[in-house]
Amino acid sequence: MVDIWRYIDDRPCPAAYNMALDEAISVASKNGSAPPTLRLYGWNIPSISLGYFQKINEIDIGYCLQNNIPVVRRLTGGRAVLHGREITYSFSVKTRGQFSRGLLDSYKKIGDALSLALSKTGVTPEIKLVKEPRPSLRSGRGVKSPLCFQSTSYGEVTIRDKKVIGSAQKRWPDGLLQQGSIPLLVDKDALTDIFGLNLSPGITEPAAGLEEIVPGIDAEKLKEAIRRSFEETFNIRLIPSSPTKEEISLALKLEARKYLSYEWTFKR
Repeated sequence: MVDIWRYIDDRPCPAAYNMALDEAISVASKNGSAPPTLRLYGWNIPSISLGYFQKINEIDIGYCLQNNIPVVRRLTGGRAVLHGREITYSFSVKTRGQFSRGLLDSYKKIGDALSLALSKTGVTPEIKLVKEPRPSLRSGRGVKSPLCFQSTSYGEVTIRDKKVIGSAQKRWPDGLLQQGSIPLLVDKDALTDIFGLNLSPGITEPAAGLEEIVPGIDAEKLKEAIRRSFEETFNIRLIPSSPTKEEISLALKLEARKYLSYEWTFKR
């Protein structure tokens, strides 16, 4: 008998609500009130998400405030992401069965599904099985870049040596939440202003939007490819659904009390 999982094709939402709903879904998945859930969504305006452990001073917060760019801190780790024209995914599941073998194994399995989806668009993606920092790419502050797409970690996906999917994971004893960004278009000017990047002439830029690699790529077709690839990779069936009333209620509480709070976002 094929397992039934849940697929949520969500609308673009505000940054804090996106993070709150991902957490609410992960809670429901962990406690068994919801099946494993793949959520695809967008952002209502360009926004920054910081990794859980990241320092707030690694971005130009003044520039973000002046340009109405919301900043939110993720529950997952990793480095900062400028979200804009992209497909964002989150995946929540219990740490048992196919996901009982630890962090790296689950990263690779989810990476396999995402790589398969990209291959359906006619490109040849590669999954990295080791972390590959780019030491020649530095921020204007003279330290390792705070930007997610300037390094490639285990289980992440590249095309032509450029990272096209950035992912981060939060694990509990009984469940995990993985969040990831699939940029369609990269705003390189904004990256320079927000992160102080110093890309010298001749240095290859670290990230590329899929529209640069696959001109005319259809976002809706890519989302469908992601859904089908998860089904094929995990031998399950994804049923289109929506967040439950309980998940939405919890998300609204988390948004107000946590993800919009100064203490959560600026605590590091």
